[in-house]
Amino acid sequence: MNAGRTVFSQLIDFLPKKQFDNCVRRYRGNRRIKTFSCFDQYLCMAFAQITYRQSLRDIETCLRAIQTKLYHCGIRGNVCRTTLAKANENRNWRIYADFAHILINKARTLYAGEDFGVQLNREAYALDSTTIDLCLSLFPWAKFREHKAAVKLHTLMDLKGSIPTFIRITGGKVHDVNILDELVLESGAIYIMDRGYLDFARLFTFTQNLSTFITRAKSNFDYRRLCYRRVDKTMGLRCDQTIRLNGFYPSQAYPAALRRIGYFDVETNMKFVFLTNNFALPALTIARLYKCRWRIEIFFKWIKQYLRIKTFFGTSENAVKTQIWIAISVYVLVAIVKKELKIELSLSEILQILSIVLFEKVHIAQVLTKNVWQNENAQFHNQLLLFNL
Repeated sequence: MNAGRTVFSQLIDFLPKKQFDNCVRRYRGNRRIKTFSCFDQYLCMAFAQITYRQSLRDIETCLRAIQTKLYHCGIRGNVCRTTLAKANENRNWRIYADFAHILINKARTLYAGEDFGVQLNREAYALDSTTIDLCLSLFPWAKFREHKAAVKLHTLMDLKGSIPTFIRITGGKVHDVNILDELVLESGAIYIMDRGYLDFARLFTFTQNLSTFITRAKSNFDYRRLCYRRVDKTMGLRCDQTIRLNGFYPSQAYPAALRRIGYFDVETNMKFVFLTNNFALPALTIARLYKCRWRIEIFFKWIKQYLRIKTFFGTSENAVKTQIWIAISVYVLVAIVKKELKIELSLSEILQILSIVLFEKVHIAQVLTKNVWQNENAQFHNQLLLFNL
């Protein structure tokens, strides 16, 4: 039964408020703040993400239209676009980055047993980046090319539940391979990445940390074959070889043996050549794991389509990072709600529904669960017949 609370208020219940306050205290976010706290800022920006607001004026107009409901939703301060702009400009973006990681840890626990298509008893991650284009005249600090600005969103995603576990926001000039230096590798985990991360010196650190990497070979890849294993070509496999690198510098960078697997995908009519340091998993499993890497491409497409990370409410670096981190936290929050309420809808469907019922006084499970609160076979015995037979 509905207790008279809005959907937005019920959604906030899934946020660990005490841990948010710890993040704020860590960076002294509420220092000398009297009327518009960091939590007010977070809720306003989360509202903008969920309801697809276009600008600060848009946020101010919509929230002032429902001023009487804001207090019970957790927004205690007066919403003003100038106040919100100053908050995004000055309050440390790390507050929201740390809070997003708290939500990420909670979501990973909920999705720990999720099936992503390959049965494994170890963690599997996909690593990639996406570029967000910006206007150079408005974002000069993010200069990418002569007449273009951009930021990159480097992401390591847990394939169980498609939850991002590591995110770095950098300028567009930062090459993807540099992010390998920042990863804290888990022993026994599997890391799947494309050819942009092919740096043998850095990949050798995966072997030294007893981690598995799976990537693709470049067309000019120089190697010598040591031995091979028979493969079932009816399954798309073409070869399974143990190799070593040729050349002085490559062999010095990666002195150990590598595994080279050839695979033909009948769906795309393309041939792939994979490189890995794992000699235990079947060759077909390696190919299937790499195919799961496309989940991170879907993740990037999802957040760009359903969240506000292409149009920004502020032009400073702090404002941009604040908005992106709050968008990531909203994505993870929706994933948590989906799991805890056992909702069968997709994340995009959930977000679309929330965008139109956010301030309705109805139970959140009622609007997000299919055919739970309605009895399709209900008979209305007091309904008169149009015709008497």
